[in-house]
Amino acid sequence: MYQGKSVVAAMLWLTGGVALAQTQVAVYGLVDVGVGYQTNAAPDKSSQTRVNSGSLATSRLGFRGSEDLGGGYSALFRLETGFRADTGALEESGTLFSRQANVGVAGPFGSIIAGRSFSTTLDFISPYDPMISSHKYSWALASGMANGRRDGMLIGSSNMLKYQGDFGHFKLGATYGFGETAGSNMANARHAIGAGYTKGRFSMAVTMDRTNGPLVAGTYERASSTHIAGAYQVSDKWLLNAGYRRYQKQQTGGLPDLRSNLFWGGGSYQLAPAWTLIGALYYQDLKTMQPSTESDPVMYALRLKYALSKRSELYGTAAYARAKNGQMVSLSRDEVGYGSSQAGLAFGMLHRF
Repeated sequence: MYQGKSVVAAMLWLTGGVALAQTQVAVYGLVDVGVGYQTNAAPDKSSQTRVNSGSLATSRLGFRGSEDLGGGYSALFRLETGFRADTGALEESGTLFSRQANVGVAGPFGSIIAGRSFSTTLDFISPYDPMISSHKYSWALASGMANGRRDGMLIGSSNMLKYQGDFGHFKLGATYGFGETAGSNMANARHAIGAGYTKGRFSMAVTMDRTNGPLVAGTYERASSTHIAGAYQVSDKWLLNAGYRRYQKQQTGGLPDLRSNLFWGGGSYQLAPAWTLIGALYYQDLKTMQPSTESDPVMYALRLKYALSKRSELYGTAAYARAKNGQMVSLSRDEVGYGSSQAGLAFGMLHRF
């Protein structure tokens, strides 16, 4: 507790100090807590009801700032931590700023940052996920643990350089995370590139990324993914989204490659000024050396949101996932399910500040 108070005090002292140097600093965050129920939540196939954090979005606290350097250039920084609002614990144990910790420069060319951040793939693709890439009820970032696998995109990295620039209807981005492995520049390295296009009611993005594993016996695993996603604003009330991922992992030790294709589609419809209905379907075509064990999971998700204000909302979510050939599947990209199907319900509240 003393250490936590010291960290907060140091943050406040720092933000107060930079304000004197004409740096614009903002404190922001999000708190999401709800009650959830799901089936096949334990090895004995029992169900579970619990208080959840982040059923809609990850709870977070952040500090961001910028300083005008003149000539259209500015210095910027961001520190952002994720936490579990149900317990108060850090999202990632032992890492204070698990989401972002970076500094950089922005100008007419775009922006370049260094430190810890999200990847270009996540920045460009997650806006096209109807379920906003929540860790439950969305497989856009990674699959639902079917066949014991978590095929997915490069979400983020430490030791990173990241660039993004907007040029009219187009935007470009690139990420490189240094592996920092003695004797190998590629082991543990991560990189991604992406391009986006927006015109009128239509927008789309294409990305490619690669994640290298640690150096073992002179070699390392290589996981890569390619994404294409888009959206079309049918009307002021109706938005459609769709996306696709091709994933491949080259394993070491003579093990076969892992491959899969993920497809998703859905949309949102504004029923009334305060009410929004969201639906999504995710289907993963998993490839293994034994077709009789391929699970090919599918998930259906439906969400209803009610806006209490511009910053606060209530939500209810229902989802169902199933897999073939008796393989286990989960509604979450982070938690294991204990059956060939899983159903879930969640009701909660989210507040942004």
